Amino acid sequence: MKNLRKFAAAAMVLPFALTACSSDKTETKSAAKTDAVITANSSEPQNPLVPANTNEVGGGSIVDVAFAGLQYYDEKGEAKPDVAESIETKDNQKYTVKIKKNQKFSDGSPLTASSFVDAWNQAVKQNMNNASFFESIKGYGEALADAEKAVNEKRPSGVGEVNMSGLKVVDDTTFTVELEQPESDFPLRLGYSAFFPLPKSGLGDPATVAKYGEQPVSNGPYMVKKGSWEHNVKIDLVPNPKYNGPRKVKNGGLTLKFYAGLDAAYNDLLAGNLDVLDAVPDSAFGTFEKDLAGRSVNKASAIFQSFTLPANLEHFQGEEGKLRKQAISMAINRGEITKTIFKGTRTPATDFVSPVIPGHNGKLKGNEVLKFNPKKAKELWAKADAIKPWSGSFAIAYNSDGGHQAWVDAVANSVKNVLGIDAKGAPYADFKSLRDDVTNRKIKTGFRTGWQADYPSPFNFLGPLYATKGSANDGDYSNPKFDALLKKVLNTSDSAAVNKLYDQAQEMLLTDLPAFPLWYSNVAGGWADGVKNVKFNWKSKPIYEEITK
Repeated sequence: MKNLRKFAAAAMVLPFALTACSSDKTETKSAAKTDAVITANSSEPQNPLVPANTNEVGGGSIVDVAFAGLQYYDEKGEAKPDVAESIETKDNQKYTVKIKKNQKFSDGSPLTASSFVDAWNQAVKQNMNNASFFESIKGYGEALADAEKAVNEKRPSGVGEVNMSGLKVVDDTTFTVELEQPESDFPLRLGYSAFFPLPKSGLGDPATVAKYGEQPVSNGPYMVKKGSWEHNVKIDLVPNPKYNGPRKVKNGGLTLKFYAGLDAAYNDLLAGNLDVLDAVPDSAFGTFEKDLAGRSVNKASAIFQSFTLPANLEHFQGEEGKLRKQAISMAINRGEITKTIFKGTRTPATDFVSPVIPGHNGKLKGNEVLKFNPKKAKELWAKADAIKPWSGSFAIAYNSDGGHQAWVDAVANSVKNVLGIDAKGAPYADFKSLRDDVTNRKIKTGFRTGWQADYPSPFNFLGPLYATKGSANDGDYSNPKFDALLKKVLNTSDSAAVNKLYDQAQEMLLTDLPAFPLWYSNVAGGWADGVKNVKFNWKSKPIYEEITK
C-alpha cells in the first residue's frame, strides 16, 4: 500500500507493464479451470446495471465482474492495467490514454476509445449517480449545468447536449483527458466502475439506457446470462469469451443469490447450498470461525460504517445541532458494541477513513468526540436544550435484510440510556426500499450509511460522501472550507503534504459530524466444503473469477 501511495502522488509518466500479474505464484497454482458454477450471496441492485449509475454494493458486485475498465484493483488494492495499454502525463493535468488493440464487447461489437469517452459524457449529460466522479474533467460544470437545464426545459432524448470539453478521441485506441487542474491521483481512480466503457447499445435516452441495463452487453470477465435476472431472487453470470484481459475466469460461471437476510444465506452455506458468503450474520459472529474451520476469513478491509442525519432535520442545525450531534456521538459505546454484538469483527472508528487505506490517522485532533463519554454527552445535550428544548424521538433507519437490527438497537439503547430520550431503530423491509427513500430525500430520520471503497485513497472516503453535491453525500452536507481543502489535496503531489491536508479536512468533519463514524468492518466470510481458491480483496469482496470447486 505504501508503494501505491508513492505511485499515486508522484508519478508523472504512467505506462503500464502488460505482464504485471504474470508472475503471481498463487495464480499459477490455481490455474486449473473447472466448469462448476459458483454460487454467492448478494442483494438486489437498486438500478439497472449501468456502471456510471451504480453506486451501491448489490449492483456493484455485478458490474465489477461484468465490465472491465482501464485498470482493475488487485487483491491488495494496487492498480493494474486491464483495458489500458498506457496512461501517460507530463504535468498531471493532461493525460493520454491508449487502450489495447482488438478489444470487444460480449456481443462482438468493437470496444474503442469512443466507448470510454461516450460513456463518460453520457454519465454527466444524464446526471447519473456517479456523475460527480467526472468533476475534475474540463467542461464538467458546463455539461452538468446543461443537463439540469434540459430537465427543467423538458427536452426530449438524451437529456443534456453539451459534452465535456476535456475529453477528445484521437483515434480508435487513443483518447485524451484534460483536467481543470493538476491531479496526481487521477489514474488511480480509473479502476472504479464510474469510468467503465459502454457499447453503442448502452447509449441513448434514459429509457433506452435503463432497458440496456436489464441485460447489459459488457466487456469484463463475465457477462449476464440472457434472461437470468430474476429480480429479488438471483442473477446468473457466465464467462465472457470476448474478454482477453488479465482477470481470467477459472470456473464455469457465477450465480449471485439475493437473500432477504444473512441468516438464511449462512444456513445455506452450512448446508452446502451456497459456495461463498462475504458477510456472516451477527448471530454467527461468535461461532463462524469454528463452524467453518479452515474455511473462513476475518481480516481488515476498506469498509467504514456510520449513520447519517439529513442536513435539514429539526434540532440538528446550527449551534444546537452541533451540540446535539456531539452529544449523541459521545453517548455511543462503540467499544462495548463491537465486543458484544460483533465479537471482534469490527474496530471502533477513530476517523472517517479505513485503517487499510494509506493516509489513515487514528490520532486526529477532535476525535475524542468518537469516544464514549456519558458525562460530557449529558452536558452537551443540556447546552443544546438551553438553545431549544428537545422534542420528539431519535431514530436510525436500516434495512432488515442486511443483518443490522442488533447494532442499530444497541446504538439506540446506548443513546437512550445516556441522554434519557426516546431512541429507536426504524426498519425498512429491504435495502432497495431504504436507498430509494434516501436517494429521493424522503427520509426524515437518521439512517444507516457506510462506505466500501471504490479506489484506495482517503479522497474516496471524503469526496463522494461529504463534498458539496458529492455522489454519495446522502445527508447533503456542505462546507466550502472542506471543499477547498479537498481541491487543494488534488493539486498537491508531496505525499506528506497530502496527508496533512486530509487530516485538516477530517478535523472539520469531526467538528461538524455530517455522519457518525461507528466502526471499521472486517471482512468476515466463509466458503463451503470443496470450494477452493477463495480470496477476499482489499474491499472485502470475493475475487470471484479465481474460485473453483
